[in-house]
Amino acid sequence: MTNAPSRSGRRVEHWDPDDEDFWERGAKYIARRNLIVSVLSEHVGFSVWSLWSVLVLFMSPRTGLGFTPGEKFLLVVVPTLVGAVLRLPYSHAVTRFGGRNWTVFSSAVLLVPTGCALYFVQRPGTPLWVFLLIGAAAGAGGGNFASSMTNISHFFPRRRQGWALGVNAGGGNLGVAVVQLLGLLVIATSGSGHPEYVVAVYLPLIVVVSVLAALSMDNIQAVRTAPGAQREAAANPHTWWISLLYVGTFGSFIGYGFAFGLVLQDEFGCTALRAASYTFLGPLLGSLFRPLGGRLADRLGGARVTCWTFLALAAGTGALLVASRSRSFPLFVTAFTALFVLSGIGNGSTYKMIPAVFAQQARRARAAGEPAASALDRARRLSGAVMGIAGALGALGGVAVDLAFRAAYDGPHGSGTPAFWGFLGYYAVCVGVTWAVYLRRPLNARPSVLAVAPVASAVAVPAPVSGEADRV
Repeated sequence: MTNAPSRSGRRVEHWDPDDEDFWERGAKYIARRNLIVSVLSEHVGFSVWSLWSVLVLFMSPRTGLGFTPGEKFLLVVVPTLVGAVLRLPYSHAVTRFGGRNWTVFSSAVLLVPTGCALYFVQRPGTPLWVFLLIGAAAGAGGGNFASSMTNISHFFPRRRQGWALGVNAGGGNLGVAVVQLLGLLVIATSGSGHPEYVVAVYLPLIVVVSVLAALSMDNIQAVRTAPGAQREAAANPHTWWISLLYVGTFGSFIGYGFAFGLVLQDEFGCTALRAASYTFLGPLLGSLFRPLGGRLADRLGGARVTCWTFLALAAGTGALLVASRSRSFPLFVTAFTALFVLSGIGNGSTYKMIPAVFAQQARRARAAGEPAASALDRARRLSGAVMGIAGALGALGGVAVDLAFRAAYDGPHGSGTPAFWGFLGYYAVCVGVTWAVYLRRPLNARPSVLAVAPVASAVAVPAPVSGEADRV
């Protein structure tokens, strides 16, 4: 077997990054090049997906787009929901069509909702249903996360996956902060009557990213998997435990990111300019801290970092309840920003748990006699499938957050307090699950928890280079 990547056109036929010699003989350069373009593509996808969290700040009777608070929250919920639903087929699509091919398509297709948004936001009197349809199409940008993460997870060795996935996801998550910062600049310089300026920026960026993906990315044979990986993953109980945790971390990040501006307007009566002045900061910090969460998980273990993160999220939510009751705007913004940072750390640590869990299951299967040659491929494709499932359910958590806010602020005297109590309860559940399933006893000493359906039980991979790489 060759110890260097072999390429045919834009397809890499042999790929084994866990082989240190293979990695140093050119694989790391291929992986990093694909990671850079993947980050750019996912960043633009997140920006288009979260575009409506900014556009709703421009909507007022003065612009001819005067929707109620409930209708604005609905405009935020619809893209979140569609993006969540698309994550499962997107994670599968990259294994069917190849990482490069799917990235080109999934980036270029964003021209449709962006072009439609540019046209209709300049048309006063446009009915709500038109914007809902455009927002639904913009949800395709949220699906890019699942295909991107599934693709990049195959490029890097397990010992580096926490960092690589953190960088990839963090760079994508930055799209939420960047589009909100762009909205702030437009409102500050041109007023709240020109939402088209925000949208127009992304049309050329989508074209550039699509071309870069076509010219610089690769399809690797390792990503091409047989059908059925998602069914196998669904039979593994860890798929659902980790998804529940990811609902708490990523659901918080994306739900808060989409709703923060509207929450400030409804909770404290902020103007569009004042709300936009704060909305970008939380998603920015949360995105920057996501790689740190992956790095900490590489060193300390994903479950340990995740558990402490949920405890801190619960404390931050308690601070929000105090701030809301006392009408303290500084405390409210500070606590909300802390929640973004913590959710970013939790995103990185929770995602790192996925390959670690399968690596530990693989060692058990290998000890039972499974050949190592086929084990690596199965472990990777199951990890990729779980990333798609967890990513989809995590984004649905964002839908739940936004619906909770919509219900809480419905009516002339609405308050976020009921929603905050609900979030606090969920974080408490996540603390309990993390401790009971992953921390109470060593994972590799719990065969009953590791038991999976027969079709998925034969996962086996070579022993990791570093014991830290597989620590849950």
